[in-house]
Amino acid sequence: MTEDLASKSNKTMWGSDVIATALRETGIPYACLNPGASYRGLHDSIVNFLGNENPKMLLNLHEEHAIAIAQGYAKAVNEPLICILHSNVGLMHASMGIFNAWCDRVPMVIIGATGPVNSAIRRPHIDWIHTAADQGGLIRDYIKWDDQPGSPEGVVEAIRKGKQIACTAPYGPVYICLDAAVQEMQISDWPEFNDIGRYHSPSPPNAPVGVVEEAAKMLLGADNPLILAGRMLRNEEAWNKRIRLAEAVGAKVVNNSWQEVGFPTNHPLHIPNIAGFFVGGPVRDAHEAAEVVLSLDWFDLGGTLNHAWDGKIVKPKIINCSMDFQLHNGWSKDHGQLAPVDLHVPTTPEAFIDQLLPLVEKAEKVKTYEVLQPVAVVLREPGPIGIRDLAQAVRSVMQEDQISLISHTIGWPNDEAYYTHPLAYLGNAGGGGLGAGTGNAIGSALALRDRQSKYLPLAVLGDGDFLMGATALWAAAHERIPILIIVANNNSYFNDEMHQEAVAKKRGRPIENRWVGQRIDDPEVDICAISEAQGMSAEGPVDNRAELIAVIKSSIEKVRHGASLVLEVKVTPEYAFSPIHERK
Repeated sequence: MTEDLASKSNKTMWGSDVIATALRETGIPYACLNPGASYRGLHDSIVNFLGNENPKMLLNLHEEHAIAIAQGYAKAVNEPLICILHSNVGLMHASMGIFNAWCDRVPMVIIGATGPVNSAIRRPHIDWIHTAADQGGLIRDYIKWDDQPGSPEGVVEAIRKGKQIACTAPYGPVYICLDAAVQEMQISDWPEFNDIGRYHSPSPPNAPVGVVEEAAKMLLGADNPLILAGRMLRNEEAWNKRIRLAEAVGAKVVNNSWQEVGFPTNHPLHIPNIAGFFVGGPVRDAHEAAEVVLSLDWFDLGGTLNHAWDGKIVKPKIINCSMDFQLHNGWSKDHGQLAPVDLHVPTTPEAFIDQLLPLVEKAEKVKTYEVLQPVAVVLREPGPIGIRDLAQAVRSVMQEDQISLISHTIGWPNDEAYYTHPLAYLGNAGGGGLGAGTGNAIGSALALRDRQSKYLPLAVLGDGDFLMGATALWAAAHERIPILIIVANNNSYFNDEMHQEAVAKKRGRPIENRWVGQRIDDPEVDICAISEAQGMSAEGPVDNRAELIAVIKSSIEKVRHGASLVLEVKVTPEYAFSPIHERK
């Protein structure tokens, strides 16, 4: 323990003082939380023992927002935040966010709490309904690990082990439940512990003997290799090494709209589109032309290959670099379809590429490539704004400015992507749960602010997603986090309108009724008023195509000067690319 805290051991000490000190030692800067009496002891220790520093409490108006912000932070920098949840009821509120974080494979240390495990000291009623025999059982199927230690010393070990597990590939959330009585017990002696530096996370393993050589042989021997650029660390080194790999083997590369961007879209080897749930157009052509496909931790590899080959035999040889299999379980099917794989590489893409690059670059097949010049966007004609108009406007500002697009809506035209750096696009919420988008955006923006990133955070959210997470905005306003959130408002849960239309067509029923129970109107929700009520700046609604780019540029300039801003854009209810696919 640090000397300044150890000096306090001459005063009255509590179990939660030890626990708070263990949280500080992780080096995690923030604890996202919504208050709860089950961890009142820990709350007091963070405030009055640590001085609300390292970690600093980041107050949220809902537990699900606390998780979403931590998820967004990890998406940007691959590092965890602490989330603190009140007893079983707070955990229930947070469970959707935890599932998103699990599917997104991000590190996170979640601290929960329970009423006194010792029933003899529980207060009537309230401590009983806030105590569970196995609280971790609520989320055990979509976390990496959990514990409910019975002493302050046990909590210190759990926190150290929890962070170690969360930050070991494949990443994921962990959960540690604190007994209220353990937090509030008085202690007479400050416990001694080994230095926390002895409990760091292990590095990813090397590929098995012979596997890297075999992969190099397969890739160099192919006339049309294809790389599926899946999960990656968000840094320039990993980004540049992927470019070097593709150039060394002459591979075409495709990104996934569901995941973070893993390869520059302005590189000649990038296929001029981005894969969504389903495979079509130039992406399908690349699959059909490939003799070898290298998957770099691609989301649902089996589903992608199955769709690319219409459920028939997958012809190319498949190399799959991933450790994701270590998280697959029987409850959740987020692992996707089983993929036919000819060569397994059980490590992270970064570790594999470090081993592979010297072999493929030695073959001297590397060519020189010049990046593609951006295509100018001009939206001169006045009129209503379609989703492609909005995507083109976003592409326009990304071509001219340093932007991190944290997210975009369903049905976004993937051929409008312009991603030229590792923070250019951070991907979907993971589990597809509405309400995460606002918190994710704020968490990513917090990470970019604290790292003094040159990239300005911009998120495009649908109105349904935004409204479910609207009170997360308060945290951004309170913490003065610069961010631009564009709400693409079509006054509808439009994805479900498309589903209802598909069902109606199949059953020979009127598609004109698809809107019933889906439209958000009569009355319309005032997006700007809701945003301003949380302390944000708000502008709009913008409904004229000719004004759109100028308004977005103006909003970006305000965010560059510190604004936390929501811009409402009225869009027509349509998709540029429909994610609806008829089930067979």
